[in-house]
Amino acid sequence: MRILIIEDNTELCEYIQKSLEQEGFAVDTSFNGINGEEKAYVNDYDVILLDLNLPDKDGLEIIKFLRDSSIQSPVIMITARDEIGDRATGLDSGADDYLIKPFDLIELKARIRAVVRRFQGRTSPLIQIEQLTVNPLTRQSEWGGLPIPLSVKEFDILEVIVSRYPAVVSSEEISEHVFDEMYDTFSSSLRVHIMRLRNKLADVSGKEMLKTMRGKGYYLCLK
Repeated sequence: MRILIIEDNTELCEYIQKSLEQEGFAVDTSFNGINGEEKAYVNDYDVILLDLNLPDKDGLEIIKFLRDSSIQSPVIMITARDEIGDRATGLDSGADDYLIKPFDLIELKARIRAVVRRFQGRTSPLIQIEQLTVNPLTRQSEWGGLPIPLSVKEFDILEVIVSRYPAVVSSEEISEHVFDEMYDTFSSSLRVHIMRLRNKLADVSGKEMLKTMRGKGYYLCLK
């Protein structure tokens, strides 16, 4: 899962970034509104954490711009504004949730997972397809009750693919949601992770579940 933090308090921003990265998230940051708005417009983020009190461009203006530009990434407002009117304005402008500073990181992570579920049209944390179970909450996966031992990136790739099942998912889309902005698009990293994931899925299921459609991307075949 790839997240953008737009927060001018660099200490808080880096603290949140480090905590989320320890959970396996790919995290980009911006310390001002204009740069953050550009990143949110150019990249496809799973969640945007947006401070409303930015020095160069108000967070409410950024939300409105993104929604007017058809950017649908879920937005969680992070704000010191505790007035009901400000929160209501943010939600009416297109934000999906809000947190009032100071907040607990456990709650932030729970809200991130919740808005992603709503965005994907799911009510349960579990993604269940045939005998395959993927749990983004615990970051564990199973096939018929047997655990599938995956690395952080292997799990992230599987989560992207299962959340779009039965569609074919391109390499570009997977990279967009699994790696941060420092990822080298010419790297072989994604192909290596895909190969390892394919082998691990085959080992536990006894069949090739992760298939390649040449020129299109990857998809799951569970039948």
